[in-house]
Amino acid sequence: NLPGTLTPGIASCFRGWSSVSVSRAENAKNSVIDLALNSVVKVFCRSSKPSVLQPWQKRLPQLNNGSGFVISRNKILTNAHVVADHTFVQVRKHGSPTKYKAKVEAVGHDCDLAILVIDNKKIWKDMKPLDLGDVPSLQENVYVVGYPRGGDNISITKGVVSRVEVTKYNHGKATLMTTQIDAAINSGNSGGPVFMENENKVVGVAFQGLSNLENTGYIIPTPVINHFLTGVKENGQIVGFCSLGISCLHMENALIRKYFKMTPKMTGVLVKRVNPLSSCHNILKKDDVLLSIDGVSIGNDETVSFRKAERINFSHLVSMKKPGETISLEVLREGIQHKLEPLIPMYQFDKLPSYYIFGGFVFVPLTQPYIDCCSARRSSVFRNMPKKAGEQIVIISQVLEDETTVGYTIFENSQVKQVNGVPVENLKHLRQLLEECCTEYLRLDLEKDNTIIASSKSTKKVTGKILKRYGIPNAMSKDLQSLKNPKTL
Repeated sequence: NLPGTLTPGIASCFRGWSSVSVSRAENAKNSVIDLALNSVVKVFCRSSKPSVLQPWQKRLPQLNNGSGFVISRNKILTNAHVVADHTFVQVRKHGSPTKYKAKVEAVGHDCDLAILVIDNKKIWKDMKPLDLGDVPSLQENVYVVGYPRGGDNISITKGVVSRVEVTKYNHGKATLMTTQIDAAINSGNSGGPVFMENENKVVGVAFQGLSNLENTGYIIPTPVINHFLTGVKENGQIVGFCSLGISCLHMENALIRKYFKMTPKMTGVLVKRVNPLSSCHNILKKDDVLLSIDGVSIGNDETVSFRKAERINFSHLVSMKKPGETISLEVLREGIQHKLEPLIPMYQFDKLPSYYIFGGFVFVPLTQPYIDCCSARRSSVFRNMPKKAGEQIVIISQVLEDETTVGYTIFENSQVKQVNGVPVENLKHLRQLLEECCTEYLRLDLEKDNTIIASSKSTKKVTGKILKRYGIPNAMSKDLQSLKNPKTL
């Protein structure tokens, strides 16, 4: 035979193999389409986000679209970011012009998942709940189903599983397991199911992509979904995902392992910092070497074994624990091995931020949304970590123009450390100190050794006038209004 040619027998075999492959692929796709048409819905959410810089009001309402799918008789699973700060939610199933009102039953902002409930029986005709499968293997074919922008009908996109690892979730900033696929996940796809070829089971929920890369998307895998659903079922509320609250350093360098008295057979990571509010505070220490979690050895690169030859960050083992459970840690401290068992503890959404206005000064607690809005504050987060539960960093977010605030606008975005010599614990405590002040002068000591001096009596009197001038309805947020007697704080 000439090079590049096939004998008739071999050629017929290849044609047969090709036709079988095409047939299987078509059957898988048709099966996914059947499931999608009877289970996947489009979500319409009218939301009104709070204003970080003007915490007494909300921004103009916006319409967000997403996807969701049926998980039980009257419940739909979608992304938390699709319904965050919601005021009105509706759902429409495929082939229907009717939108049905939905109620948000549970929202897990850390894992970016939410459950919707619809009481109207009409929508559930011919709708079928979907089953959850396992985490797909690398190079498995998957189908992403949803309602991405660019059209109003359902869309099905095929992709391949590229990797399974721990990544930061854009919405809630938690670091949890994710599955990366080579299919683009666009706005509107969020909340839609991802099916594995030939299995007809959901292996994840589409939730984010990378704007600077084409054909790259991330899905929330079923271990995270099951943790969320189990928590809601057992407790009636979101229980959250656990964290040790530590920062670690890789120990791939032989000298650093020798310095911290590790034997050649030992592997682990070095504890750099322990969050003072975590359950590991006073249990783990700086310069401890974390060797294993629940008997699972930690590699020098911060990973543990996961499925055959794959590895994943050790934080995944912690995140799958339930709050209140204990976890077994093997630690090398000054050359001596110890076994420790700390308790595991558990982005503000859906409510207006806390604030307090006194005279022309607007005080707010430092929060992640505030940090994101005012990037100049990023460095202060690590310099001024709270040291105990209930403690807050209180910021002067704005200085409203008035005769009593002349020269003080330069102190916007500054931390308030003391009021008349008393350290400020949180926003409620600040309100107590200001309203109980009986001295002639009011002294606020700020960060960087700055100081504000005001007349206690005049500042109290001018508050109402300033609120009226700027059209601000209340001098404080609702959570502070409920405190009738600040002396009891």
